[in-house]
Amino acid sequence: MKKIEAIIRTSKFEDIYKCVAGLGVKFLSFYDVKGMGLEHARPQTYRGVAFEPSYIPRTKIEIVTTEDLVEPVINCILTEGKTGEVGDGKIFVSEIQEAYRIRNQDTGEAAL
Repeated sequence: MKKIEAIIRTSKFEDIYKCVAGLGVKFLSFYDVKGMGLEHARPQTYRGVAFEPSYIPRTKIEIVTTEDLVEPVINCILTEGKTGEVGDGKIFVSEIQEAYRIRNQDTGEAAL
């Protein structure tokens, strides 16, 4: 099993979600994150005062899946999340040693 973590543009979440759900991914987690990479925050105005935020809002997706779905999920994120601009995001893949379903104590891939 593998864990895929992707930090993406929030505006691209729905497109990525539809693509990944079409592959048969049964579960994913997502949440709002803030960070800074090569792209810098754009100056904004609040009540007539200009300021530059020190972070850029993004969405982080976490998916734990079987080996056979790793490449298709990554391809979904790459194709649906791409704008061609700096700040499109990053994908990280790591190994999952074990998974457990608390409800009925399934283990391994059955727990997904």
